[in-house]
Amino acid sequence: MRYEMMFAGQLREAIKKNTPAVLPVGVLEYHAEHAVSGVDTLLVVKALELLEKEMEVIIFPPFYYGAASYAVEPPENNGTLHVPSSTLHIFAKDLFKSMLRVGLKNIHVFIHHQSENFTAGMPTDLAFKLAARESIFDLIEKERGEGWWGSEKMKDYYSMHEKGSDPFNWIKIHPFMDADTQKKFPIDHASEQETSLMMAFCPEGVDMKRFSEKKWYSAGAKKANIEYGQAAKEMILKSMREILKG
Repeated sequence: MRYEMMFAGQLREAIKKNTPAVLPVGVLEYHAEHAVSGVDTLLVVKALELLEKEMEVIIFPPFYYGAASYAVEPPENNGTLHVPSSTLHIFAKDLFKSMLRVGLKNIHVFIHHQSENFTAGMPTDLAFKLAARESIFDLIEKERGEGWWGSEKMKDYYSMHEKGSDPFNWIKIHPFMDADTQKKFPIDHASEQETSLMMAFCPEGVDMKRFSEKKWYSAGAKKANIEYGQAAKEMILKSMREILKG
């Protein structure tokens, strides 16, 4: 279900069933000459479109405007758009607060950008992670008042945490590719792995006739192939499916 196409009655039913609500997050960034700028976001979007056919899930309009940085190439004539993490944090916090007020308590964000460093965090995912925590704190304090955690009602907090039912599970931030998938299919930038992924998920976003070996980071794209991409695709979908069903 697309959030923007849901009727109020459908939304209420989804909230009642605690249907997972998913926000795809990525960037618009130069991906060499043979791939489009929306690679990072498009991969998440295309994966969710496939999962939408087999399970109940609310898909929010994708957010393309992450902190791309200009580390790969300068933006002039290359197309990279960069929004600082400080701006992302403000946006994400207000968005999450609004989503929680609607009644959604099973929110997932999938990010595909610089996620080889997801455990330590990079500007985009850190902005969304902090915003998620702060928005939850703000809502609970507004509803329950100061001292909510120390009240008698929260004496089972740690057992709830173990079961995954505590309030801080209302919003979860995930890398598009989990650790196991990254080990088997190491992340790159517009090279063999990412180009193969686009061949499998979004073939219209790749044009190997435009390929150039001039950039070291994308030179490996000449080895990209659909078989490699499909194998990674299956592993990614399996992981996302388990997260959303869990």
